[in-house]
Amino acid sequence: MPWDPAQYLKFGGHRLRPAIDLLNAIDTDAPGEVFDLGAGAGNVTRLLKLRWPNARVTGVDESREMLAKAAADAPDLTWERADLATWRPPRPADLIYSNAALHWIAGHERLFPALLGALAPGGVLAVQMPRNFSAPSHTSITDAARSGPWRTTLEPLLRPSPVGDPSTYFDLLAPRAARLDMWETEYLQILEGENPVKEWTKGTWLRPLLDALDEPDRSRFEAAYGERVRRAYPPRADGRTLFPFRRLFIVVRAAASAR
Repeated sequence: MPWDPAQYLKFGGHRLRPAIDLLNAIDTDAPGEVFDLGAGAGNVTRLLKLRWPNARVTGVDESREMLAKAAADAPDLTWERADLATWRPPRPADLIYSNAALHWIAGHERLFPALLGALAPGGVLAVQMPRNFSAPSHTSITDAARSGPWRTTLEPLLRPSPVGDPSTYFDLLAPRAARLDMWETEYLQILEGENPVKEWTKGTWLRPLLDALDEPDRSRFEAAYGERVRRAYPPRADGRTLFPFRRLFIVVRAAASAR
C-alpha cells in the first residue's frame, strides 16, 4: 500500500520512543553489517548509524514514498526497496533491527527462524512489534468496517491479530538462540489534537481500508470509525487524550557456531 510519511510522522516522538528502547537493549560493540528492516522514513536508521558509525548500515522498506523521504533526509546511507516477507541480507548480518514493521507480514513461524538464520555467528536480531490489536483503537476499525455500505469492500481487508503471544516467539527462537530476551511494555501515550487516536491509526492500520474506498464512502467510513474511537478514548478536561499502547520486544543472539 502507499504510505504517507507526513501522516505517519505526526506522532513521530511517540513512535520513536520504543525504537530507542529497542536500540538501547542491543548489546553489541562493533557490528559490520547492520540492516534496518522496515526502515520507513529512516529516522531510526540514522540512529543506528550514529551508534555504530563504522558499520555498513542499510535501510530496507517496501514503500517508495517512505524510502524517498529517507533518502532525501540521509542521502549518505544505503536504501533498498524490497518485499520484507522474502528479503534476506546479501551477506550474513551482524544486526538485523526491525521496529514496528514485521506485524505487517504473515507467516512468522517461517519468517523469524529465517531471519535468525541469516545472522553471522553471534549476530543479533532485534524486533519490536505492536501488540495492541485487541484494544478499541483497532477493534473499532472492524466494527466500523462492518457497519455500513462499504462492508463488502472492506471485510476482505480485515486481518486477525498479526502478532502471536510471547510464548509463540519463545518457542520459535529459543531452541536456535545463544541468548534470548523478551519483554512487553505498555506505553501510556499522552496525545494532543482533535480525535488523536483516529489520526494515529490513520497513519498505519486504518490506511489500507481508507485507500480501498472512493468518496463519499471514504469520508463516511472514517467518520464512523472516528465516532467509535472518540468514545473509547475521550479527551480529558485539559484537552489531552490518554492512549495506552502495548508493544512486544525481542532481542535474540545467534549461536557462535550458527553458520
